[in-house]
Amino acid sequence: MVHDRLPKRHGRGLQYVPVDDVTAASEPKPFIPLNIAVLTISDTRSLADDKSGTTLADRLIGAGHKLAARDIVSDDVEAIQAKLKLWIAESGVDVVITTGGTGFTGRDVTPEAVEPLFEKRMDGFSIAFHMMSHAKIGMSTIQSRATAGVAGATFIFCLPGSPGACRDGWDEILAHQLDYRTKPCNFVEIMPRLDEHLKRGKAKA
Repeated sequence: MVHDRLPKRHGRGLQYVPVDDVTAASEPKPFIPLNIAVLTISDTRSLADDKSGTTLADRLIGAGHKLAARDIVSDDVEAIQAKLKLWIAESGVDVVITTGGTGFTGRDVTPEAVEPLFEKRMDGFSIAFHMMSHAKIGMSTIQSRATAGVAGATFIFCLPGSPGACRDGWDEILAHQLDYRTKPCNFVEIMPRLDEHLKRGKAKA
């Protein structure tokens, strides 16, 4: 789990810093490598020609993270959910990034498969993705249903199936929010607190 890789002053998020903490807060943060799984959702691709999955894998490794797993599943709700549930339950997976199936054709079912698994939906990711995408491809961005959320203390980000969308989604958004050094806040520093509701439920039981 990422908990073990964070320094003691983790999980504080965006907040006011007491005067006594100014010096400590100004110290450079270390880079925290995450275990990231990549799932390509497609009826036609194989690992040999999966350019989008390779784009994500190469970029996350190049940034210093670990490729925890990589796979391809068909555009099928049950197949997508089955793979995600396995990775969500795996303590060695901090983040899942999917590519493909976010459009509007009959076989595009990624949001329908993934969003029911979310305990918290990340509306800001979709907004940020469309803002970034609009600057590059204009109003054509409305044909994407990029989505994200948290499931079982695991971040899940769903990107479109094109290599360009994966490149931009990583470079412009994910590379920054999955970097513990990003200020004023990032997703890494709150990872230890994502399962608070699960722990609370166990305590009550």
